[in-house]
Amino acid sequence: MDRAVSEIGKKSHVVRAGRTTVSAVRFSQSLTSAIDGWAETHHLNRSDAIRQLVELGLKNAPAATTEHTVRQHSGEIEHEAISRINGMLDPALPEDERERRIRRLVEGPPEFTEERRDLPRHGK
Repeated sequence: MDRAVSEIGKKSHVVRAGRTTVSAVRFSQSLTSAIDGWAETHHLNRSDAIRQLVELGLKNAPAATTEHTVRQHSGEIEHEAISRINGMLDPALPEDERERRIRRLVEGPPEFTEERRDLPRHGK
């Protein structure tokens, strides 16, 4: 029997291939009424209506931003940050001080370097 383990939140569950998973959800009375109304107009039972509404929502939802996407655009984001910071700094500052301040603001304090997701991890 093929099994795939998936994690939702902190609980993990097993999904057997070829089987439909049953999920219990809680809805407010107003949401249940709205679902029942939608189901009635589409000649469906509540379960099928919920399934179709979830499928429609997932199909039309914007893709989640992933860490990979952040890394792809980190250069553009950094460039934008540098130009905005540069516009805020006092033009009378010496160039090396401007660069030091920009670097400090863009890279962040050293104590947060380990928390940065857009930087490669270095072995300790």
